Amino acid sequence: MAFSAIFTLPRHCHSTIPLSHFQISIFHRAPIFSQYFHSRRQFTTTIMSSASETAGTAAEETKLTAPYGSWKSPITADIVSGSDKRLGGFATDSLGRLYWLESRPTESGYSHTHTHIYIYIHILILLRNVLVRQAENERGTPTDITPKDFAVRSVAQEYGGGAFSIVGDSVVFSNYKDQRLYKQSMSSKDSAPMPLTPDYSGPLVCYADGVFDSRFNRYLTVREDRRESSTNPTTTIVSVDLCSNNVKEPEILVGGNDFYAFPRIDHKGERVAWIEWGHPNMPWDRSELWVGYLSENGEIKNRICVAGGDPSIVESPTEPKWSPEGNFSSSLIEKVGSGISTDGIFDICHLTSVRDKYNGNTLTNEVENAWLNGRSYLGILDVTQSKISLLDVPFTDINNITSSPDCLYVEGASAVHPLSIAKVILDDQKSKAVDFKLMWSSSSISSSYRPYISVPELIVFPTEVPGESAAVHSVMAANIEIDCLDAGELLMSMTAAAAPSFCFGLKVDSGKVDGERLCITGGSAGGYTTLAALAFRDTFKAGASLYGVADLASLRADTHKFESHYIDNLVGNESVYFERSPINHVDKFSCPIILFQGLEDKVVLPNQARKIYQALKDKGLPVALVEYEGEQHGFRKAENIKFTLEQQTVFFARLVGNFQVADDIAPIKIDNLD
Repeated sequence: MAFSAIFTLPRHCHSTIPLSHFQISIFHRAPIFSQYFHSRRQFTTTIMSSASETAGTAAEETKLTAPYGSWKSPITADIVSGSDKRLGGFATDSLGRLYWLESRPTESGYSHTHTHIYIYIHILILLRNVLVRQAENERGTPTDITPKDFAVRSVAQEYGGGAFSIVGDSVVFSNYKDQRLYKQSMSSKDSAPMPLTPDYSGPLVCYADGVFDSRFNRYLTVREDRRESSTNPTTTIVSVDLCSNNVKEPEILVGGNDFYAFPRIDHKGERVAWIEWGHPNMPWDRSELWVGYLSENGEIKNRICVAGGDPSIVESPTEPKWSPEGNFSSSLIEKVGSGISTDGIFDICHLTSVRDKYNGNTLTNEVENAWLNGRSYLGILDVTQSKISLLDVPFTDINNITSSPDCLYVEGASAVHPLSIAKVILDDQKSKAVDFKLMWSSSSISSSYRPYISVPELIVFPTEVPGESAAVHSVMAANIEIDCLDAGELLMSMTAAAAPSFCFGLKVDSGKVDGERLCITGGSAGGYTTLAALAFRDTFKAGASLYGVADLASLRADTHKFESHYIDNLVGNESVYFERSPINHVDKFSCPIILFQGLEDKVVLPNQARKIYQALKDKGLPVALVEYEGEQHGFRKAENIKFTLEQQTVFFARLVGNFQVADDIAPIKIDNLD
C-alpha cells in the first residue's frame, strides 16, 4: 500500500528541557507546549521495527510476481490505525520513576452516509489519553494512573501539549472534556481527581505547561481564556490555589502580551522565569525571556527582561531552567542566516546561553540533540570548550529528552524502532552511553513486519539559496513475498520537507520510478505542498490533501490566534498571497485529487477543503471530499485513520495505477468519474 509520495512542511523551533543534574538543549519540531507535534507523523512510520530472519527466508522461497502496488500487503490499514499508541509527553517523579502520556486508538466502528457532495463519517467513541507509570520491575506491567472517566489532554493553542505535571505522589492534569485542572494522588488506586479550577459550563478556559510552587502551595500555569472571544483568547500566567478545598478563580500573575510559555520557578521559590512574545512573531522568530522576584505575598516584582528585549538583535530564547544551586540558564538562538544546510542547524544560528548575562555562572555539560544530514544526533556539549561528543544511540529521529538522577530518558525512532522512549545510562564522566533500553514503544507488533520495511535513502538537493542544499529521505516500498513486474512501474513513497518535484525528478532520471505514475499526499502544511505541487508543477498524476491549505489569505483570516500571523513572515505582500494560493489557480490543475478534512479543525478550517473541492468539481476533474465529524487538525481516531489510508489506496489505484486493490475496500464515489 505504500505507493504514494508523502510531503510535509515541518515547523522548526528550538526547545530545551530541564535536567536535574546537567542541562539539555533540543532542536526539534513541536508546538510551544507540546512534546510531540499532534499527529503529523506519516501513517506508515508506525510500522518501523525489527523481526527475525526466519520469516524473510521463508518468504524468499515463495515469491510471486505482480505489478507494483497491486499485491496484498500484510501491513493492513487495521494494523496501521489500531495497533499503535501515541505519545503525548513523559516525565519522571522524585524517585526517578518514568511516567508517560499514552493515546490509544479505539476500534469503535463507524457509519458513513453518502450525499451528493460529501461523505460524513460518524464516530462513536473518542480516543483517550492516559497517564501511565512504568512497571515496578522488569516482569511487571505498567500502571494506568488516569481513571476511566478522565482523559489527559489540553487544547491550549489548539495543538495542546503540556497537559500534566508531577510532584511527589501527585499529578495535576488538564481533563479533555471540560479543560479544567484536576489534582490526583497517585499513591492510591481509589483516589479520585479533585477539580482545581472553576466549571465554566464547557471547555472555555484551558491550561498548559504548569509547575508547582511549594513556597505558596500553588500551581503556576499558562491559561488561555476564551470566555470573551473564541477567536482572540486572552493568554496569561496564573496561579491556582492548592491549599483550599474550595475551587477559586485563578489569580493572574503575568499578562498583557499575546502569548506566554514556560513559567519556571527556582528551587528556593524566590524567582520565576518565563517566555513571552507578541504578534506577528512566532516564538522561534522573536521572543523575550523574563525573570521576576516573588514577593512575600506571592506577587511577581522587579521584573527583568534577560534576553530578546533589544530590538536591534533578533533573539529567540526558550525554555528557561534553574539548577539546584539556583543558577539560571536558557538556550538562545540569535538569527544570522536563513535556510537549512546539510551541515546542520548550527550553520544558520548561533546557540548561546543567557546564563552569563544574568548570573555569570556556567555549567560544564549539556546534552544536545541536533539535526544533521536529515537525521538527529544526541551528544554531550562541553560548554567551556564548545565541543560536542556524540552519544552512540540507535535513534535517528529524536524529539525530547528528560532525566532522572542516574539516567536520561529519550523519545525517538529509527528505521528499525517505532516511536519509543529509551532509558540511556551514561558513564561516570557523563560523556558516553553505556546502556540503551527501550521502556515504551508505540507499537507492540511492529517487529513482525521488519522484512516489509525499507531503509530510507538520503537525498541531498540544492535550494534556491546559492551554495546551500537540503536533505530528505525517500522510502521505496518493499515486499519480501513479491517481485515487481518491472522496476519502471514503481510508485514511490517519500518524505520530504521541500522541493518535491526536484526530488522525484532524481528518482525518475535514475529509472527507479515511473514518472507517469507519481502521486503525492500530505497533511496540514504538507497538504498545501500537495495542492501547490499539483497546481504549479506537472510532476504528479494524482494527489491526496489531508486538512491542507488551499487559500493562504483565508488561512490568515480564519485560523486560530496562535498561528494567525504565522505566514506573514513566510509569504510577503498581498500579491504573493494571491499568487501562492492554489485556489486562485484552478485552471492549472489537471489531475485527480482526494481531500480529507476534520469538521472541528480550527487551524485549517473546513471551508478550505470545501472551496478547492467545489472548484475542481466545477472544472470537471475527478475529485472526492471526505469530512470527519469530531476530528480536529490531525486525525486521532483509528476508524478515520484506517478509512483515510484505504480510500487513498483505492483512489490512486483506480485513477493512476489502473489495478484492482487486493484488499476488500469499498470505494467512495468520485465526482466526475462515477
